[in-house]
Amino acid sequence: MDSALAIHRLHFAFTITFHYLFPQLTMGLALLIVVLKSLALWKRDASYGTAAHFWARIFALNFAMGVVTGIPMEFQFGTNWAAFSKSAGGIIGQTLAMEGVFSFFLESSFLGLFLYGEQRLGPRLHWLSAFLVFLGSWLSGYFIIATNAWMQHPVGYEIGTAGELLLTSVRELLSNPWLFWQYPHTMIASIVTASFVMAGLGAFYLLMKQHEVYARLFVRVGVVAGLAATLLMAFPTGDGQGRMVAQHQPVTLAAMEGLFETAEGAPLALVGQPDMEHLRLDNPIVIPHVLSFLTYRRWTAEVRGLNAFPREVWPDNIPLLYYSYHIMVGLGTLFIAVMALSGFYLWRRRLYANRALLWTLMLAVPFPYIATTAGWMTAELGRQPWLMYGLMRTAEGASPHVSAGNGLFTLLGFMGLYALLGMLFVLLVIREVAHGPEAVAAGQEPYRPDSEAVQAQGGI
Repeated sequence: MDSALAIHRLHFAFTITFHYLFPQLTMGLALLIVVLKSLALWKRDASYGTAAHFWARIFALNFAMGVVTGIPMEFQFGTNWAAFSKSAGGIIGQTLAMEGVFSFFLESSFLGLFLYGEQRLGPRLHWLSAFLVFLGSWLSGYFIIATNAWMQHPVGYEIGTAGELLLTSVRELLSNPWLFWQYPHTMIASIVTASFVMAGLGAFYLLMKQHEVYARLFVRVGVVAGLAATLLMAFPTGDGQGRMVAQHQPVTLAAMEGLFETAEGAPLALVGQPDMEHLRLDNPIVIPHVLSFLTYRRWTAEVRGLNAFPREVWPDNIPLLYYSYHIMVGLGTLFIAVMALSGFYLWRRRLYANRALLWTLMLAVPFPYIATTAGWMTAELGRQPWLMYGLMRTAEGASPHVSAGNGLFTLLGFMGLYALLGMLFVLLVIREVAHGPEAVAAGQEPYRPDSEAVQAQGGI
């Protein structure tokens, strides 16, 4: 691979991976905050409202970091991927502009009202501000994923006289069949992340015997939402996304599954190591016929292996793709087990005293981030060697006049700056966690002038 191309790919991979650590929590938290505000109205219990306000502060920190790390990525389309931008800018520019105009401003505007306007808005309008923050964040996700879905499965375009791609249908762009499964799968993944973070912090407070009323609330809401989300991650969204890959990118499916030979009644590989020299899967543990059934709903269906496709259309890094996919699926399976067991103990009213499960929930917090990162790596590695599937190879989309040295210089600069931002973010989150929801509750008390202070200033 050309050294400049490798740097451009690494540069974008680094910035987008670091950036997505933040939106995946904000999008999931946005829904859980609405749930907490709804429970506050329904149950007339102020503790739910306080919990929502506490998590809104965590949301705001993540939102700010997402903005700071997200804006440079759009500039990278012009600096590192100029040929791609010149060819497809008229299409992807539509969805990126919609994300900024329709969703970012909606989310940011009403976040301010939610954080600082409760006393003026009243309970119902304050709930509405939380809902509009949720709507803005999920619309933002929709437009961004629509951009990626178009790169995975281009629709609604024609080729112009100069070879550029022209958008012919906004409707087709925004109703891409690839988007139908990718969007809910991604958004539910964000709920999984938020649920584990909420339940994990609640478990931490219970283990430390701090803020126990709110800790129980965090664990309860996190576990119930997490159990529903982890199940939906597997079916129908994960299953639907897998079948979409099989339909439109069959060579990607073969690489993800480590299937080198076409087979009828293809097995599902649970573990194994791709051997690219001998084109086989070493030390496999497989379940016969299951891949055929999951893909085509027939136990004996033929599934094409990598040998059915020319080598030039194989994904560039099959071992990394294979491992990323299996890490995602393996962790997703463990998430279901953890949340199902936690849900059972919650139902039996024994979760809050079960230290082993509380430790499990607390220590599990980083793993949804790992699983989501592995999932995005699967999607992006699977599309290779195409930048726009079937239209432009990745090597053709890079900026031809940006050298490897220039790219490496800016990459090192980004790494240093993001390291500082990351440390600042962690310190701010630790401060919020140390203060806890009870400090938020104290800060939310309505202002009442002390009578002696009033009299000292001359009375009323």
